[in-house]
Amino acid sequence: MAEMSKLVKTAIFKAPPERVWEFLTDKDRLGQWYHPGENDLAEGSSYTLVTKGEDGSKKPLIWGRVLTWEPPRRLVTTFCIGPFEGSETTVTWDLSPFAEGTHLTLSHDGIAEAAGEAALPLSMALDKGWDEHLGSLRAAAEA
Repeated sequence: MAEMSKLVKTAIFKAPPERVWEFLTDKDRLGQWYHPGENDLAEGSSYTLVTKGEDGSKKPLIWGRVLTWEPPRRLVTTFCIGPFEGSETTVTWDLSPFAEGTHLTLSHDGIAEAAGEAALPLSMALDKGWDEHLGSLRAAAEA
């Protein structure tokens, strides 16, 4: 039986779903809390999030495809990084109104399958990273 893996995170934002959605899909806003995009995320599109190399050049860090596009409620993308060696995982962002803000649930599926023997350390690194990024997203979206 294959090992199944899923990270699930939730967060509450003092910002409407439409504003949080902008920070998930706009290439420049992504760079304010996560990693800058080479292009905006859009229905059916591919995306690449970049980092700067030591020489100042842009280097792909995370890439994938947009699978589900339901603004401002649901975004599903594939999520690929170097350590996955070409395997894809899936990240789902579910947004819903909560009081005068937004309740966000992030689900990152398929890490163990993509990471193989490195599943535990990579899952731990992604778990910590998502916590940090969601805190940064909250600060950016609420500013």
